[in-house]
Amino acid sequence: MKKTCLLFFALLLFVSFSAAQSMPAARTDVYQVHFAKAALGKGAEEGDFLKKQLPNAPMPGHLLVLRHQDGEDWDYAVIEHLGTKATVEAAGTTVPAAMRDLQAWHTDTFASGPSWPEFSKAMGIDEGSAAKTSGSVYVVSVYRAAAGHREQLEKSLSQTAPGDIASGTVLMQHLEGGPWHYLSVVRYNSWQDYASSEKASVGDTLKPNSGWLEVRNHSTFHNDTITDRIAP
Repeated sequence: MKKTCLLFFALLLFVSFSAAQSMPAARTDVYQVHFAKAALGKGAEEGDFLKKQLPNAPMPGHLLVLRHQDGEDWDYAVIEHLGTKATVEAAGTTVPAAMRDLQAWHTDTFASGPSWPEFSKAMGIDEGSAAKTSGSVYVVSVYRAAAGHREQLEKSLSQTAPGDIASGTVLMQHLEGGPWHYLSVVRYNSWQDYASSEKASVGDTLKPNSGWLEVRNHSTFHNDTITDRIAP
């Protein structure tokens, strides 16, 4: 009887731990997600500009800037932490005229996400980590759920694929802005880790309840972009 109780208790712990692993962090904070396409011939200058926060940034230093390597048409993704709330003023944000000419187009979306300590740890940019994770690879994905399928899509996006060796994942939810419901950023320590995870996932592509099929069961649109980090 004692052994049975111990076995049952261990099973409960395992189930609880597994559930905790698959659930996204609480979305307590607001982030601005900025996708930008550089003007012709201005790719390097645009990147240098985006690495610097504006003087009136609400959370100095709370910034992640990623550069396109393969995927969508944008060149840079900037994710900036704004705190637990954000406001938009009629005066707008003053940007020097010379800087405005660096972009061909851009989009801005407010999204809810985890606290900055959780976000920065997952992205490998918490205090003392940025230099050690400079070779990280990030996969940025946006998803639009089918009508009535948001909860199912979020659940599927919160699962870890078999064989995946990602070092950190953040799942954010749209508040205002672009035509997507969820944004995920998955970090790998290196290109080798990313390639290993991709190779491991291929065999599960068409298995029942695989991540590949689940996205197509609950999402009407998604795209993935492979990036590296230029700031911090």
